[in-house]
Amino acid sequence: MPAAFLLWFVTFAVPSGNFWLKLSFSALLLAVFAFKPVLEQRERLLSLKIRFVYVGILSAVLLYAIFWIGREVSIALFPFASREIGNVYVTKAQLNPAAIGLLLFFVMGPAEEIYWRGFVQETLSGRFGRITGLCATSAVYALVHVFAFNFMLFVAAGVCGLFWGLLYLREGSLIPVMLSHALWDLMTFVLFPFN
Repeated sequence: MPAAFLLWFVTFAVPSGNFWLKLSFSALLLAVFAFKPVLEQRERLLSLKIRFVYVGILSAVLLYAIFWIGREVSIALFPFASREIGNVYVTKAQLNPAAIGLLLFFVMGPAEEIYWRGFVQETLSGRFGRITGLCATSAVYALVHVFAFNFMLFVAAGVCGLFWGLLYLREGSLIPVMLSHALWDLMTFVLFPFN
C-alpha cells in the first residue's frame, strides 16, 4: 500500500505532467503489482457471467444517483462544496474528452479494481475478516486521495470505496465491480459531469 500513497501523491500533488496520463500509469502499475495474486484466483475473481454485466451497469447508475443527491445536499450544507466539486474537473482541459473517456473506461476503472478490491481487500479480508477488510480497504482508498487537498473528493473516494467494496463482497467477482467503476467514471467525468 505504500506504493499507492506514493503514486497518488505524484499524480495529485505534483503539478508537472498530464494528470490523466499520470493517473492511468499509476493505476496500471498498481494493477501489475496485484496481477499475480488475482490470476491465482482467476476462476473466482474473473469469471464472466451475464448477470455481472447487469449488476455492473445498474450499480454504476445507482452510484451516480447517490452522487447526484449527495452533490445537492453538500452544496446546501457546505459553502465550499460547489467550488471543490468544480475543482475536480479542472484537469479535463489537459486531454481530449474522448481520450479521457477511453482511459477511464479501459484503464483506470479496471486497473484500480484489480488492485483495491482484487488485491488489497482480498488480502485484508483473508487476514482480518470480511468486514474489517472492507472497512480498512475503503478507508485507505479514501486516504490516498487526500493528496488532492479537496475535501469533497476525499469524501467521494470514501463513498466509492465503500460502495465498490460492498459490491465486491456481495458478488465475489471483480467483473461487476470493474464495470461499475469504469461506467461510473465515464458518466461522472465525461458524459454527465457534476460541475
